[in-house]
Amino acid sequence: MPEPYDEGAIAGTGAGGAMDLAASEATTLERAPGGGPRGTGPTEKARSLWSDAWRDLRRNPVFIISGLVILFLVVISLWPSLIADGNPLQCDLAKAQEGSGPGHPFGYNGQGCDVYTRTVYGARTSVTVGVCTTVGVALFGSFVGGLAGFFGGGWDALLSRVTDIFFGIPVVLGGLVFLSVVTSSTVWPVIGFMILLGWPQIARIARGSVITAKQNDYVQAARALGASNSRMLLRHIAPNAVAPVIVVATIALGTYIALEATLSYLGVGLKPPTVSWGIDISSASQYIRNAPHMMLWPAGALALTVLAFIMLGDAVRDALDPKLR
Repeated sequence: MPEPYDEGAIAGTGAGGAMDLAASEATTLERAPGGGPRGTGPTEKARSLWSDAWRDLRRNPVFIISGLVILFLVVISLWPSLIADGNPLQCDLAKAQEGSGPGHPFGYNGQGCDVYTRTVYGARTSVTVGVCTTVGVALFGSFVGGLAGFFGGGWDALLSRVTDIFFGIPVVLGGLVFLSVVTSSTVWPVIGFMILLGWPQIARIARGSVITAKQNDYVQAARALGASNSRMLLRHIAPNAVAPVIVVATIALGTYIALEATLSYLGVGLKPPTVSWGIDISSASQYIRNAPHMMLWPAGALALTVLAFIMLGDAVRDALDPKLR
């Protein structure tokens, strides 16, 4: 019979995982007064993967620049009135398509609404859609992929085939079909649709990462000591398999923001009176020759936001990928 599970017999490693040691070795290992094993002298305290990654991120100018841009976007999403005191829905047809003027640096759109105010308030919608979609995709995809990779066999085959089915649905075409019958003007139908078609990518990443992690020695040691499946999955496998999921989800966040703008541009995403960069770009496209400023500013804000999140994802990938060290 296997011995009762004793987590103290599995010593932690610097990467957030563990390595297998006999219980007697784990409890009787002598240490010198300086902190290291006897005879080796003082040793530096081991750092985890996350502490090493945070140290590298703080030294990466790409992370700092993109982080500041994203922080600014989050702040104006929560409190847009800090830099825009107007009402994005207040319009004056007498000023339609006018250029920049005092107090209105971005000019007016085709309905006479202030482009600057709408650009600022549009950040709230884009950030909300991107963050909520990313969280939903990461949680659901990790759950499905983690179960498939951990249990294997029939579960793996079933969940993998379901993943392949959703992978085969074109996102834009699916949005045209699914969202065309939705009458709600809120962001939640769009978020739900993108989660529905976005989780398979994360599921595949999580499945492969879990399959790799469960073959490590510390997982086999926990299994030999009688650890339950849930404890092995949550305590030993998940912390060591989550890094690739975080990297992919961070990079994909910018993609979800661009997808929302694309669906809104096609007329099946967000709908007025919701303030969105995609809606403004769509309405300004017919005036691009006469009033290019109507499209320039919301399109520029969208491009900057997507670029910032992609740069952040690249920086996180470089910090968490041991092969790039």
